[in-house]
Amino acid sequence: MAITVFAPAITRSKELIAEKTNQVALKIVTNDSESKQADRKFFAIFISVVGIAGFMLLLVINTLLAQDAFELSRLKAESRLVSDQREALARTIEKSSSPSALAHSAYALGMRPSDSPIFLNLDAQTLESGVKLNG
Repeated sequence: MAITVFAPAITRSKELIAEKTNQVALKIVTNDSESKQADRKFFAIFISVVGIAGFMLLLVINTLLAQDAFELSRLKAESRLVSDQREALARTIEKSSSPSALAHSAYALGMRPSDSPIFLNLDAQTLESGVKLNG
């Protein structure tokens, strides 16, 4: 069999393919320009609303952060003040609990220094009086 026998079938199939392609191409391209414009307007309005809402949200967040920054600086200043007061109180306590201040307040209360002090030595096995410790 020769290929020339198939020639009419090939040409006919080419015509069918061309016809089907034209039908498909015409089905894909439709005239919906008015509905497309409405869709574009809706999309543009939607994007604008989303953008404006995003900017407003960003403004609110930025304002809250700035407010927190002011609160933080106020709290830091208050912390420094409390720290200074704590240091002043610590110095006052150290000054009043020094040995010379304690001796002066004891003397003001009527206490007098002992003329013969006796010291207790816990490391020794016997006391100064000669009594032996149990242990």
